[in-house]
Amino acid sequence: MKKVLLFLIVPFFIACQEAKPKFPKDGTWRAALKLDKGKEIPFILEWQKGSKMIIQNAEERIEVKDITFFGDSVYIEHPVFEGIFKGIYSNDTISGNFIKPSLDRVVPFYMYAGKEKRFKIKGAPTVIINGAWETVFSPNKPADRYIAKGIFKQTGNKVHGTFRTTTGDYRYLDGMIQDDTLKLSTFDGAHAFLFEAKVTDSLMEGHFYSGNHWKEPFMAKLNNEYELPSTDSLTFIKEGYEKIEFTFKDTKGKEVSLADDRFKDKVVLVQIMGTWCPNCLDETKYFSEYYKKNKSENLEMVALAFEYAKTEEGAIKSINKFKKGVGVPYPVLLAQYGSASKLKANKKLPMLNHVLSYPTTIFIDKTGKVRRIHTGFNGPATGKEYTKFTKEFEEFVGGLVKE
Repeated sequence: MKKVLLFLIVPFFIACQEAKPKFPKDGTWRAALKLDKGKEIPFILEWQKGSKMIIQNAEERIEVKDITFFGDSVYIEHPVFEGIFKGIYSNDTISGNFIKPSLDRVVPFYMYAGKEKRFKIKGAPTVIINGAWETVFSPNKPADRYIAKGIFKQTGNKVHGTFRTTTGDYRYLDGMIQDDTLKLSTFDGAHAFLFEAKVTDSLMEGHFYSGNHWKEPFMAKLNNEYELPSTDSLTFIKEGYEKIEFTFKDTKGKEVSLADDRFKDKVVLVQIMGTWCPNCLDETKYFSEYYKKNKSENLEMVALAFEYAKTEEGAIKSINKFKKGVGVPYPVLLAQYGSASKLKANKKLPMLNHVLSYPTTIFIDKTGKVRRIHTGFNGPATGKEYTKFTKEFEEFVGGLVKE
């Protein structure tokens, strides 16, 4: 009888062992989103015990823990943004589609274990790009044209930095230069950017790709004295209006207005943002940390979310996910869903000359007067600019609170 039981148990045990899924191998992987004509947006990640994926862009590290395995399938979801990887996996490969449901965008992807380089390097650089670059995107299309400042640091073949615009930055760009060819990319779990350019000692010309849905040319010239225009004068209150007024609902359906008692006789920061926006995420992380450290009876913050989710339910879900992922300690109100159009946002806040950028921050003093409107956000990828912004922000807000 014992022999019979042993005979039955052993195959069952072996079958269970064989059925146990193989998680992706621990260590460094190379991944890429596949665009048209064989082009790709590469990035580097690290797997840790099948329960955590860490996306790497220069100094940035993004932890992704919402990972589900089912049979040979894997689902990887960003802790804040909507994007999700759906793929088939083995011990050292994953392939499938990266999907953003609200925008109906699907991009094929692949991941391979042990591939440590973002871009292949076959030769030495023939140019050095350290410094600041005066940049114009879509230079020949007036409707799409905008200016930027490239900030780069090069060590041998390796390059990292970012492009600052008047409305924000392109976050942590990581890549290389070989001969006279520059390649930079970044992926934050939802937004994938690729920059390719030919470079001489003082000129740069190439293309910018955002996922597989946007491509535009850019030109730049080396100019270490170049500065972007002030971001505190781009948006302002129109003539005939004296103050900011709005009433929007929070995620529980309660109407919130600046006329509410919680905002009376206090300094109020109104953040115009979207949970889909990478610069808004950087700003919200900073604002949340600042608010927690400096919360007082004289300071309040409130965010107005302009969401592209197709339904109100979907937009509320995105806001709740964003609040939980960041740990936002102040109210986030649903101002708009179904579109993140700035033209529609203008109608929701008619006292402003325009909503030029997500994010935009409105600084209101204790009397209800608007003292400053700041367009965009210089995130941590901008280095000294981020440090400069946080210093000026804290001095200005601190001054308002003491008035």
